[in-house]
Amino acid sequence: MAKDVTKGGNTAVMDLAMFEEDAGFGMENMGQEDLALPFLKILSGLDPILDTHETARKGDIYNTVSGKVYKGKDGIRVVPCAYQRRFIQWQPRGQGSGAPMNIFTPNDTLPKVERDASDNKDYVVGGDGDYIEETHQHFVVLINEDGSAETALIAMKSTQLKKSRKWNSMVSSTMIKGKNGPFQAPRCSHVYSLKTLSEENSKGSWHGWEMSREGPIQDANLYNQCKTFAKSVTEGDVVVKHQDETETDKGDAPF
Repeated sequence: MAKDVTKGGNTAVMDLAMFEEDAGFGMENMGQEDLALPFLKILSGLDPILDTHETARKGDIYNTVSGKVYKGKDGIRVVPCAYQRRFIQWQPRGQGSGAPMNIFTPNDTLPKVERDASDNKDYVVGGDGDYIEETHQHFVVLINEDGSAETALIAMKSTQLKKSRKWNSMVSSTMIKGKNGPFQAPRCSHVYSLKTLSEENSKGSWHGWEMSREGPIQDANLYNQCKTFAKSVTEGDVVVKHQDETETDKGDAPF
């Protein structure tokens, strides 16, 4: 029996079945472009969230939509569903709206660039300080502690491109023994644990991803959710809204 949540008065008890009858009501005019796909990002030492969130620390994982923070050492559990390699053209730091100038696919003709050894960025020749940044987009389903699941994006660039390639290798090499012999597992068939580790080189220190494969999905509903999300990405129905994070990344990933 549903609770009467009103404060006094002659009100009828709300039956949750009424919500089910009106499933999706009021959402008719919303498309993917009206929604924000959460990013799961590693917090840097300069991220503003550290000033407003009491328990957030450098190296933790942050959900940009829900605002939830996950401890980096404990990590998150995700199912990788789809992958895209993109080349994003950004304006110089502090200029423009913070949105990309252009997003190129590997099949596009990219502007001619020259790498600056001082910051390892690929600057557009003849441009006004704009640069191209290779970015690997991992579309995932995040498994919450209560068993619920939600879609999200993990964007890897700079020092994390090697981690991205490692993850792709882990995914593509996963085999399952079938009735007709071993076969390559679907990308969205296994659960992975993603944690963060402190890394460093001669130019500084930062936190990066560490991923490990847990095992195949055991819940058919979860698998179907992941498969549906993967198809939506492949068909171009999922909109990614990048924002320039150069300021918060600066000093945390020294190329």
